[in-house]
Amino acid sequence: MKYEIIHRPSYSMVNIQLESGEAIKAEAGAMVSMSSNIEIQTETGGLLGAVKRSMLGGESVFLNTFRSQGRGEIQLAPSYPGDVEVIETHETVYAQSGSFMAASEDVEIDTKFGGFKTFFGSEGLFLLKLRASGPIFLSSFGAIYHRELVNERFVVDTGHIVAFTEGLDFHVRKIGGLKSTFLSGEGLVAEFEGTGTVYMQTRSVDSFVGWLIPMLPSRD
Repeated sequence: MKYEIIHRPSYSMVNIQLESGEAIKAEAGAMVSMSSNIEIQTETGGLLGAVKRSMLGGESVFLNTFRSQGRGEIQLAPSYPGDVEVIETHETVYAQSGSFMAASEDVEIDTKFGGFKTFFGSEGLFLLKLRASGPIFLSSFGAIYHRELVNERFVVDTGHIVAFTEGLDFHVRKIGGLKSTFLSGEGLVAEFEGTGTVYMQTRSVDSFVGWLIPMLPSRD
């Protein structure tokens, strides 16, 4: 399939061209528009897998499969202001909750226990495990950028992680001492180690919510 990402980086949308018989599966609500010859099928991908994705991975229970009957196109976009990144690799990709938007029909979606380190990182106890055999479309809050690591360490704020490839391990720790953690404006960070790619977003949902709440009118 061919695709093009437009309106980057703040309000990205991906335009995907499908040949006859080709299909793309996407999160519920991701479709913006599509050709009239594209058929949609809503499925859970298996009850157990759906429950795991929803309760543990933070994703919707349902996935929509869009299959083209002849040549057609479909436009997909995230539900919030941000970017779209396409990963084409034969490696396994681990994505944070809410980052998965769509993938080719052959990509397997599962969940992986991330250990209590992800729980303390406030990013959810489970990660989505995407076994890549085609393009994976990830979304972010803000723009997406990536860093290639070659047998090295790299530190990322937990609220800015979008995804990372296999070959990387990580542990969550405080940015400094107790004073730094509570007074510097920085919280917990993930220190990656190994060889692979880390995908990050330029904005943090938690930081945005923290900035927004004091501005909301109170009931009093």
